[in-house]
This record gives sequence, C-alpha cells and structure tokens, in this order.
Amino acid sequence: MARGKFITFEGIDGAGKTTHLDWFRARLGDKLAPGGRAVVMTREPGGTPLGETLRGILLNQSMDLETEALLMFAARREHLAQVIEPALKRGDWVLSDRFTDATFAYQGGGRGLPRDKLEALERWVQGGFQPHLTVLFDIPTDTASERRSSARAPDKFESESEAFFKRTRAEYLRRAEEAPEQFFIVDSSQTIDEIRRRLEDVVASL
Repeated sequence: MARGKFITFEGIDGAGKTTHLDWFRARLGDKLAPGGRAVVMTREPGGTPLGETLRGILLNQSMDLETEALLMFAARREHLAQVIEPALKRGDWVLSDRFTDATFAYQGGGRGLPRDKLEALERWVQGGFQPHLTVLFDIPTDTASERRSSARAPDKFESESEAFFKRTRAEYLRRAEEAPEQFFIVDSSQTIDEIRRRLEDVVASL
C-alpha cells in the first residue's frame, strides 16, 4: 500500500480551525474508507503520552523562550516517531491540529525567536519532512480576539496581546507565501457553511 498523506490545520487562536477539524476528518474518512485507509487525528503539542504531558506544561507554565521552542520540538520528535511516520507507512492519512508552522508563527513571529534557530531545530527534528497540505485559517486579529473572549478560560498563548497575534498571523502568511504549493488559505471570517464549501473543494482535490 502506498504511503498516506499528512495534512495540518493552522491559524491563530480564535481563527476557528478546531470547529472544522471533526467535520473535515469525517469527510476525508468517507473518501478513504473504500480503499481500506483510515484518518488518524492528532494535535500539537501533544499526540503522544509524552507530548500531552509537555502540552500541559507548555500551555500553562512560564519559561524561557528557547526552552519553550526546544520543548515544542521535543514533543514533535516523539510525535513523528510514535504516531505520524508509522501511520503514513501503514498507508493511513494523518490530520493534525498544528505542526511546525505553528512554532514558527508563535515562538518565531509572536515571541521573536530568531528564525535561524527554529530552522536549525526543524532540520534536526524533521529532516526535510513537511506536510503534504497545510490548511491555514486566516482571520483579522480583532475578529479572532472577539471569538477568544467568549471561549473557555484562556491558556498562556490565548492570553497574549493583539500585537502578539498580529506578529503571529504575519508569520503564518509569510510561511504560506514562501510555500504556496503546500498551503491552502481559508478566509475564516466567513460563515461556517461558506468555509465548509471551501473545505469540500480541498477534500475533492485530495
């Protein structure tokens, strides 16, 4: 059986990507099921027992910026080794709520960690491995802020300033411009129905 594909959902907090993950997984699963393939749903940071432990630390504890980036990539290495690569080798498809683009956006764009340090970690942890497709939910930061304010109690990233999220969004868009063949940008200020029509196009193209 041929290797599967790796698809990631990205966007700043409040962009609404999580609203569409289960729907997208179900639609993709419907397409893959006749061929005996499955969709593996996962997330970052997290996806493994170690990764979930690190997620709790990363989302709730203050730490040095470089420590934060190193822990993100440590969780990612475990995620690749234990979940992503084995699934792809089985021929399954993997759908992840965030991956490396989030680290460049949040720790790089938002927090200001130099890009060359992140690129060195990316090469070490991933080699040349990248998602086959990244669906980027893009939204103005003020709209995202309104959405976050009506959600559950925020973690340390969700509590950041609008200026932080403007830098984070800008880095996401820079990454998308740098690799247009990988990214599919969705205007997530649209209605849920409008967004799902766009995502239906993505499923059909896959």
